[in-house]
Amino acid sequence: MSAPAPQPGPSDPSGPSGPSDSFDTDTPESHRPQPGGPSGAAEPVLPVTFRPTRTRIVLLTVGVVMFTVITVVALLLEKLGPGERASFILTALIFLGVLAMLSRPKVVADAGGVTVVNLTRTRRLEWAEILRVNLRPGDPWVFLDLSDGSSLPVLGIQPGIAKAHAIRDARALRALTESHGTGTEKN
Repeated sequence: MSAPAPQPGPSDPSGPSGPSDSFDTDTPESHRPQPGGPSGAAEPVLPVTFRPTRTRIVLLTVGVVMFTVITVVALLLEKLGPGERASFILTALIFLGVLAMLSRPKVVADAGGVTVVNLTRTRRLEWAEILRVNLRPGDPWVFLDLSDGSSLPVLGIQPGIAKAHAIRDARALRALTESHGTGTEKN
């Protein structure tokens, strides 16, 4: 009988400590481990984009299917007038638009800093503005502690249906922050 895998503890809010010695061969080149991050985590090659890929696929697929079904139903119902059909199709288009907006979040890191794209806002941060990258157990997404004392939610890294992917992305962003900015390890 094998021992259970170690679980994230309170001392490391991002998950188990240390990077994995292996990585998925389907992982894009920009996400593959690079030697020498200050925290020991894998540091991706810049520029790199982090986004909740599975969530995005589910949202966009559901949106397109809903739009198609509602549009087909509107066109097949003989008792509907042109205005009613148009309202069905407009409603389907609104649903698709909302789901497309929910699939928008991402984080783009480059040599100059980080661009955080959330649902309706985009914010550009220099590396020095980011003090810490946090993903604690139970958090719906990553939070960045900023030098102005505020905290910025980063919806582009969320553990929803891909927890391991989110933890890996949070560690990579943390390693980039520590090597390019002030980070938490520097005193």
